[in-house]
Amino acid sequence: MANIRNYTLNFGPQHPAAHGVLRLVLELDGEVIERADPHIGLLHRGTEKLAETRTFIQSLPYMDRLDYVSMMCNEHAYCLAIEKLTGVDVPLRAQYIRVMFAEITRVLNHLLWIGAHAIDIGAMTVFLYAFREREDLMDCYEAVSGARMHAAYFRPGGVYRDLPDTMPQYKASKIRNAKAIAELNANRQGSLLDFIDDFANRFPKCVDDYETLLTDNRIWKQRTVGIGVVTPERALQLGFSGPMLRGSGIEWDLRKKQPYDVYDRLDFDIPVGVNGDCYDRYLVRIEEMRQSNRIIKQCVDWLRANPGPVISENHKVAPPSRDAMKSNMEELIHHFKLFTEGMHVPEGETYAAVEHPKGEFGIYLVSDGANKPYRLKIRAPGYAHLAGLDEMCRGHMIADVVAIIGTQDIVFGEIDR
Repeated sequence: MANIRNYTLNFGPQHPAAHGVLRLVLELDGEVIERADPHIGLLHRGTEKLAETRTFIQSLPYMDRLDYVSMMCNEHAYCLAIEKLTGVDVPLRAQYIRVMFAEITRVLNHLLWIGAHAIDIGAMTVFLYAFREREDLMDCYEAVSGARMHAAYFRPGGVYRDLPDTMPQYKASKIRNAKAIAELNANRQGSLLDFIDDFANRFPKCVDDYETLLTDNRIWKQRTVGIGVVTPERALQLGFSGPMLRGSGIEWDLRKKQPYDVYDRLDFDIPVGVNGDCYDRYLVRIEEMRQSNRIIKQCVDWLRANPGPVISENHKVAPPSRDAMKSNMEELIHHFKLFTEGMHVPEGETYAAVEHPKGEFGIYLVSDGANKPYRLKIRAPGYAHLAGLDEMCRGHMIADVVAIIGTQDIVFGEIDR
């Protein structure tokens, strides 16, 4: 007679493959998952409640800390929600800059995802490759905002400032001599746009390298093909979005279906999977990196040819320039009022969503006409995906749980909020 071996096991919250502070209570029959119960709340910072006690502009940096791998995409949804209620116009150049940085953020997210997912499953090299490219994109973040992660660069009415004309350069040190430094600085001689253009030209070759290591690798396929299968119908019922939904074969992308900013002017494709397993979701994200690269190139070309303002002229919403603020009393008053009392957003409610690297990231904003949100509700894509984890894990082995968590691309800041 077969022995039934029932175990209850804690997976996380300090497990390196738990991607943050996920605690999974696994009910096992031997090594087969019978139930996976996600316990959340270990990273809860009360972002939605904090926003009710901060002015609209003070709440913006909290957005960066939600999904701390896709910083500017969180800011994007928040700014779109405020702009919907205030009716402020965003200059075209600012829209192109936003889209370019949203796609840079998508590539940043997917690079961290592929590195972490591969290392979870047992492939070390991809992690080192992906972080090499991430470093260049982090330098773009730093050049434009002064911060490598929490940028607070998108603002209601546009972006904080225009793109810089120079890129920061490496300096000679005890570690690197002048010749090595000259090689590192070779693509940093021009503006930020030149640097991004150079990156966009060499990035497809880097994606080819990741694919060489993984796509036809038999161990990778054994660990991902047929694991965590989600049917198209079930993916819709569970509220999946982004690569999790497209991996199941549903062609849904807010950038195409409900375009915002200048996405309707750009040429790109929506990759979709066939089988709805971990392998298809991997292929979808790989192709998304290539499509994001296409969008970045188009934005660079347009931005080079079209100078102009990058933030609204409405000083009830956006601050005046530093020059104007220091030479004009009226502008000084606008600046002072905006950063002490904050903007007053007209009464009403709105929902603004963006195609975040992980799925649909939405901000539901209620204003009572005051200088603070009456209510802010964040629709985080990872929350719905985590809710489907139990269903995706049942019948699989413990080792497959790691592959499934990896394919969901979970970041706990947005789930716990």
